[in-house]
Amino acid sequence: MAEANSRLTARVFPQHEPFRAELLIDGRSVAARSRAVFQRTNPITGEVVTIAAAASAEDVDDAGCAAAAAFSEWSVTPAETRAAILRRAKTRLQERADEIAHIMSLETGGTLDWCHFNVELAGRIMEQAALLAGEVSPPRLPEDMSPTGSFVVRQPAGVCLAIAPWNAPIVLGVRSFAFAIAWGNTVILKTSELCPATQRVLGDIMSEAGLPPGVLNILSHAPEAARDIVEALIAHPVVRRINFTGSTRVGRIIAEISARHMKRCLMELSGKAPLVVLADADLDAAADAAVFGAFFNQGQICMSTERIIVEEAVADALLERMIDRARALKAGDPAFAPQPLGAVISESAGRRLAGLVDDATRKGAHVCLGGKVLGTLMDATIIDGITRDMRLYREEIFGPVAAVIRVADADEAVTIANDCDYGLSGAVFSENLPRAFDVAMRIETGIMHINGATVTDDPAMPFGGVKASGYGRIGGLSALDEFTEQRWVTMAQTKQQYRI
Repeated sequence: MAEANSRLTARVFPQHEPFRAELLIDGRSVAARSRAVFQRTNPITGEVVTIAAAASAEDVDDAGCAAAAAFSEWSVTPAETRAAILRRAKTRLQERADEIAHIMSLETGGTLDWCHFNVELAGRIMEQAALLAGEVSPPRLPEDMSPTGSFVVRQPAGVCLAIAPWNAPIVLGVRSFAFAIAWGNTVILKTSELCPATQRVLGDIMSEAGLPPGVLNILSHAPEAARDIVEALIAHPVVRRINFTGSTRVGRIIAEISARHMKRCLMELSGKAPLVVLADADLDAAADAAVFGAFFNQGQICMSTERIIVEEAVADALLERMIDRARALKAGDPAFAPQPLGAVISESAGRRLAGLVDDATRKGAHVCLGGKVLGTLMDATIIDGITRDMRLYREEIFGPVAAVIRVADADEAVTIANDCDYGLSGAVFSENLPRAFDVAMRIETGIMHINGATVTDDPAMPFGGVKASGYGRIGGLSALDEFTEQRWVTMAQTKQQYRI
């Protein structure tokens, strides 16, 4: 770490005792039953940042029972009450923004700008959930009934398991439970072992906003216990739905366990977003979007722009613009000074990125900018000449590396964009909007932007992917089916005649 720390100057965050993150069960902050704890260290310095409770199967059962007990009352709580709690939580979240950013930056190595962005977007998610709370209300008997009435009601699904990742811990933590709670469900949130204190704060915020005990329960666990805890949570008899955001590798495991227990999953998984630049594109706009999408939060976003697929006729001009914009994007420790880029999440992630770059250069690619990894710090990196035999072509990068692929025309661009296991987000740049739309509709992604960055979020829109990027949609009314049950009800007002 010495070489990485040579970039540091005056400390912004003072030295401090480690944060303490206990479990939240039935509205109470408690230690694990076993009293076990685990440590989270800062990814840049290796200092202990957090000491967190390490849940066991007993704690899983406690959380499940608390959530089930709270469901009967919460599920019939008036929508306006649920909405008011979410709006108060949004206010409280914003009031604690500096504190949350401090914790999040130390646990994940993210920049303060990224941490504050998390708080801002999470607040918008809470507001959207509050706006839609009235979509699920206690069912009432229809006023106009035929002699044999037939109607549909929508009710909360029950206890929902939310599994949130580390890379956008506040945004994805809030998104994992806000809509479920708005529509009358209760939730068990399993935090990431890489940011337990950051996501545990969300429980305090919801409690301060007036959320009744047991509606949101939060469990943390030691890294080595992840599979056992997840399996115990999915298997718990009260859990009805599973909402997972994370890697495709882990998603497959969760989907398999859920299938054994016949439980429905919402899966938002890995991505490898293509940004297609056609020859008639506004190259300045395309370069802005490519650099933002590739390097925001060090490229550690499921929607990050990992493949810039550009027509050969404008490839050099686009590359020149990208290099010019990205040259100043240097990585450093956010605890010491404001930085354009923070850290990648771990030294193992840094080693993997170095391996991807080395593989590409050995096979003929050209590093135009950056390319070096110092522990967990990596400056913005642009690599040209990516071909199908390179790992950068196919593997999810999840780091500050933009891979440039040159193509002959739009048809080849579509072929390359679809030659991928993943299908979450994508973008097409062209000043010919009908042509751009045609290309966009041929690319296999759940989200597509025309003349915009691949990294875009709107809490009112359906968010999710296709292929190995998962299934189901969250955001706005698209999430309604994920967290509620539709029930067909008939009611006879006259005696029925049956024949066998």
